[in-house]
Amino acid sequence: MEAQVIDGRKMADRVLSSVNRAARALEQEYRVTPGLAVIIVGDDPASHTYVTAKTRTAQECGFSSVQHTLPAETAEVELMALIGRLNEDASVHGILVQLPLPSHLDADRAIQSIRPEKDVDGLNVVNAGKLATGDMKTGLVSCTPAGAMLLIEQVLGSDLAGLSAVVIGRSNLFGKPMAQLLLNANATVTMAHSNTSNLPAVCRSADILVAAVGRQKMVQADWVKPGATVIDVGINRIEDDSQSGKKSRLVGDVDFDMVKSVATAITPVPGGVGPMTIAMLMANTARAAWRATAQKEPSFCHQDLY
Repeated sequence: MEAQVIDGRKMADRVLSSVNRAARALEQEYRVTPGLAVIIVGDDPASHTYVTAKTRTAQECGFSSVQHTLPAETAEVELMALIGRLNEDASVHGILVQLPLPSHLDADRAIQSIRPEKDVDGLNVVNAGKLATGDMKTGLVSCTPAGAMLLIEQVLGSDLAGLSAVVIGRSNLFGKPMAQLLLNANATVTMAHSNTSNLPAVCRSADILVAAVGRQKMVQADWVKPGATVIDVGINRIEDDSQSGKKSRLVGDVDFDMVKSVATAITPVPGGVGPMTIAMLMANTARAAWRATAQKEPSFCHQDLY
């Protein structure tokens, strides 16, 4: 029996519907419109595509969305000054710096200069620290792991006590916050990486296997425990041999076709974790806007979605 394919697009739509409701309630009760400011530096086509999608989705959620497009030669002092102005702007509740930045700019300095309460990407060390200490109420969680966690909860519920989880990848952007989310949900968590000894055997111990390493189809069927839930965060572009004209397609870090015969549930690529990232960005922005009013935020983007 093949695995349940976890539909990230459907869950993302549910998240965005709940965000839209939260934004409307904020407008109706307190006359506050969630504000998202996106900064992009340079002319990288992929970055512009992502930013356009984020801006469009923000507008669809009823947000006030402003895009600041800066030339590639922008000096660091100019970027920092813009972030400083947005930090002081009460109408802006979320600030996002699109990565990567041109090489002469210090990305970490830019991200850490965003006030934690406006850090809707969840990358400021204050927000990372709150997650690490189990504070799930006052911080903002990095968007991709937050979205992946919702997909896991859809299958297994919010209490993962008694389950073993393995996260392949230890990045600050995904691997570490993903492990913290799983730990906070009572899973027993192992973080694996390129230096892990006998990685396939470690993966076979997992009831929940999360792959985020950036290596196409690395996780094979014999790496997966029968009945496991598999979350594939990888996005790898490869040539599509089935089509002429050297067309390409996206594949994950998991060999989907092989693993789906072993796992109980699995996310596809595309259409799995990917759509959740922008949805959770919108959720963080709505959450930040509610918190800025000093009023108790409504419950949204959690168990009521599944």
